Amino acid sequence: MKYGVIGAGAMGVRYGVMLQENAGVDVDFIDTWEPNVEKIRQQGGVTVARDHENRRIVPINIYYPEEYKGHPDVWIIFKKQMQLAEEMERNSKAGIFHDDQYVFSAMNGMGHFEKIEKYFPKDNIICGTAMIATRMDGPADIDFMGAEGDEVMHMARYNNEKPDEKTQAIFDDFTKAKLGPVFADEWKGMCMSKVVFNAVTNTLCTMFEMQMGQFIEYPGVRKMSRQLFDEAYDACERAGIYLIATRQEQVDSVITVSKEYKYHYPSMYQDFSKGRPTEVDYINGYIAKIGREHDYVCRTHEFVVQEVHMAEMMRKYHKPQTNVADKRDESEKAGVRV
Repeated sequence: MKYGVIGAGAMGVRYGVMLQENAGVDVDFIDTWEPNVEKIRQQGGVTVARDHENRRIVPINIYYPEEYKGHPDVWIIFKKQMQLAEEMERNSKAGIFHDDQYVFSAMNGMGHFEKIEKYFPKDNIICGTAMIATRMDGPADIDFMGAEGDEVMHMARYNNEKPDEKTQAIFDDFTKAKLGPVFADEWKGMCMSKVVFNAVTNTLCTMFEMQMGQFIEYPGVRKMSRQLFDEAYDACERAGIYLIATRQEQVDSVITVSKEYKYHYPSMYQDFSKGRPTEVDYINGYIAKIGREHDYVCRTHEFVVQEVHMAEMMRKYHKPQTNVADKRDESEKAGVRV
């Protein structure tokens, strides 16, 4: 099958490049960020590293929506939640969406599948989550975090039916690409399992500008995590959403995953440090919204959302980090891997 990736950022490039190189399939990239598109064209591909090592340029095909004439079998969508509606509309007006195409997305947060459903049949949508840390240090500059083979992702059909032939073929391609796919029976519990994880690690690391390994050095991290998880699980259970991991498994995963990616700054911090809006409303804010809709107040999540927005406001008084690579370079000079 042929794949098209909408959003040639950190995760879009990782999925596309791993499919291209490991599964041997054709991949086209669609992007609207001009500095990224032009840099890729200028240097003949995207710069890719893994844990800051073996930096190389990988040739890729990249297009603006309006100039694309291809017809992929499957779209892979990785955009920020607050960008998605505008992006989908622009791609739709460019005429690149077709009813026979399937679409997969493993974006952070919640709310994207409802936007995607406006353009694709429900039966053709595959929901995903990815425990795959990736960083974009600038236009056309991507760093895959973690050892090869550590990638883990989940996928489930938006209609919650068993995999059909095309979904199975996508799963097989993801397996060949070494993305570590696992099927889940139901998409909402699967996705919320990742959301509540991010509501702890991504949000708290952003608030205190920490790497994940630094986060778990704090002795109270399990207690803090449990407080946030308990609220999230209580809200989800009231809404009839049942997560694929238990509360204790989630607490344990904060430690194990943070150890594995100890030098990683979560994606929310990457946005925050560059002066971009964060996705906290689609993560902690979404959990709080579920609670409010079912007569339950997630007091900690509500408070955390306001704290992150306050930190965003304070950027007008503190110059934001314009490039995560700057902090990486400074840290490496000091003998610390970021």
